[in-house]
Amino acid sequence: MRLSRGWALVLLLAAVALPAGVLRIVDVVNGIHLSPGVSSLVFGGGIVAAAFLISWAAEAAQKDISQTMALAFLALIAVLPEYSVDIYLAWQAGQDPSGPYVHYATANMTGANRLLVGFGWPLVALLFWMRRRRSVQLERGISLEILFLGLATLYALTIPFKGGVAVWDAAVLFTLFGLYIWIGSKAERLEPELMGPAAAIGALATRHRRIAITAIFVYCALIILACAEPFAEGIIEVGTDLGVDQFLMVQWVAPLASETPEILVAAIFAIRGQAAAAMTMLISSKVNQWTLLVGSLPVVYSVSSGTLTSTGMPLDSRQSEEIWLTAAQALLAVCILLRRSFGGVAALVLLVLWGTQLGFTEAAHRWAYVGVYGAFAFGVVALDRRRLRGAMRLVPETLDIFRRPARRADGEEHPAGERPPPAEEENKR
Repeated sequence: MRLSRGWALVLLLAAVALPAGVLRIVDVVNGIHLSPGVSSLVFGGGIVAAAFLISWAAEAAQKDISQTMALAFLALIAVLPEYSVDIYLAWQAGQDPSGPYVHYATANMTGANRLLVGFGWPLVALLFWMRRRRSVQLERGISLEILFLGLATLYALTIPFKGGVAVWDAAVLFTLFGLYIWIGSKAERLEPELMGPAAAIGALATRHRRIAITAIFVYCALIILACAEPFAEGIIEVGTDLGVDQFLMVQWVAPLASETPEILVAAIFAIRGQAAAAMTMLISSKVNQWTLLVGSLPVVYSVSSGTLTSTGMPLDSRQSEEIWLTAAQALLAVCILLRRSFGGVAALVLLVLWGTQLGFTEAAHRWAYVGVYGAFAFGVVALDRRRLRGAMRLVPETLDIFRRPARRADGEEHPAGERPPPAEEENKR
């Protein structure tokens, strides 16, 4: 039987990820250590390959999602590449609270969040504009994502005032994520339009598809967990050898391995004219990271340190500035999305503000960027009353998910939150 191109890519990426896992086992058993540069490339490559596989499996899994727990599980697995390095750094920070890892954990979290909004979102909008010469028009259901991204952003702005990210902050952020998943599970679930490797996985019969998706998730989770420590340490050591600030290496370089596959998949959607779906995916990922990723840090830190304090994982002035800067970027992003569209000008503003930050690393520079983001956020709302009206519609449109009937493919209505019956062909399978 001839192997399809989609499955060929799945097997190729699985093979690319395998050496990283094998080398990690050899390292643990025999103590064979690679040079920092080689370690970063090998284990970073393993994370990238596994992240691609997870993104394809997560797309295909949409054919089977119907319950809240399934959605929550999928969200956790799909963002595992982003979390693996940060969880390792937070654990190391708990082992040595006075060491540099506390800084590194915050660096990776803020870097991943800013990369997603500052590069991922603009890339999708600009690719779509180059193809269609118009803005990305988002679906009405995006109000759910905008609302919870806004709530998480407002809460994040309060964290630096407390001198640390506490377990109580984690409880609030986890609650926001839980509500986001629960309300999202009530929305209509349409048959996803899959392509490439995701389409190959999704084309399997139901039982075989679920087995394949589970196997991919387990395989990739093991690879990513095995790669997290040597990749993070390799990045830090490379920064030391090159004389580059380790904080910047962890903030700017480490997130590339975990975020790039997701961003590239979204870019492919945009090139094929499915920019709204691509933006929804990336906005949802931002909600996940801005709640679960931030909330996981104090939990992991407290478990590792064996203490539960009111401040949790401590923040110094630089870390607080980085969180405020990340929250200011998110605030501008939310204000832009209030019109349920994302155009080329907005994309360029986010891209330029993100891309120029690497050259300005002093505290005064960070505060200047916070001010610029805040000024733009105020300006886009003050100069466009439709954004104010869009903000006022967020809660009603989100609550409407519970009330409006979803439509089946045959045009009949069914209660909101009820998954349409599977296609006849699927039943035959």
